[in-house]
Amino acid sequence: MNMYSPEQMKENIEKVRGQIADAAKEAGRDPEEITLIGVSKFFPAEYAAQAFSLGLTDLGENRPEELHAKKETLNQEGIHPNWHLIGTIQSRKVRMIAGDPYLIHSVDTLSLAKEISKRYQAKDITAKILLEVNVSGEESKHGFSVEEVKSQFSDILELPCVDVCGLMTMAPIQQKEGQAREVFEKTRVLFDDLKALGADSSCWKYLSMGMSGDYKDAIICGATHVRIGTAIFGKRDYPDPV
Repeated sequence: MNMYSPEQMKENIEKVRGQIADAAKEAGRDPEEITLIGVSKFFPAEYAAQAFSLGLTDLGENRPEELHAKKETLNQEGIHPNWHLIGTIQSRKVRMIAGDPYLIHSVDTLSLAKEISKRYQAKDITAKILLEVNVSGEESKHGFSVEEVKSQFSDILELPCVDVCGLMTMAPIQQKEGQAREVFEKTRVLFDDLKALGADSSCWKYLSMGMSGDYKDAIICGATHVRIGTAIFGKRDYPDPV
C-alpha cells in the first residue's frame, strides 16, 4: 500500500473533522463532544504514528494482537495515543491486552465481560468498556440483542474492575436512504433505557457508532465516538484469509 504523505493525511483528517463539525451543528451539538477515532487496522505502525503527529490522539484496532504490537512499537518512540479495541475479542485473548486499550468497544457477551473483569482484577486496574449491541438483528453482526442486554445489564454492572461506559453498534451497509439512521436512533433509545436501569451516570456517557460511510447520521443521532478508517488512511490491503 502507498503511504499517504503527511500533507494528504492532514487534509483527510481536516476534512473529516469539518464534516463532524457540520453534522454536530445540524444536531445542535458541540463538535468537542465527539471523539474522532482513526481506525488504523491493517496499516503499518508508521501510519498510526503519522496520524498521531497530525493531532489524531485516538486510534482504533480490530485485533488484540495488532493493537498490542502497535502500542509497543509506538511506546518505544514515545508516542502514546488513546488506543481503542473495536473488533471482536475472544475470551482467551483478554489476558494479552489487559491494560492496553483506553476503551474496549466490543464487549458482546456476559462471559466476555466476566473474563475482562477477572483479568483486570488480577492486575488491580479497571477496564473501561462499551457493550456492543446488535439492534438491527442482522445474523452477520456480533452483539447483545436488545432483550439480552437489558436482562443481563445488572449482572454486568456488578462486575469488579469494570466501568461500563455506554454502547457500541454497527449499522448495516445502507441499501436505502435513512437505513443507518434508523439503527442509530434505536441505539440511542436503548442507551437512555439502560441509563434508567441503573447505569452509573458518572461513567455512562459514550455512544460509539458511525464509520466512514455513515458517521454524519450517527452524530445527528447522538454518537460521542465515531470510528473512521478509509476516509483518513485510504483503502486497506486486507490480509489473505486464514
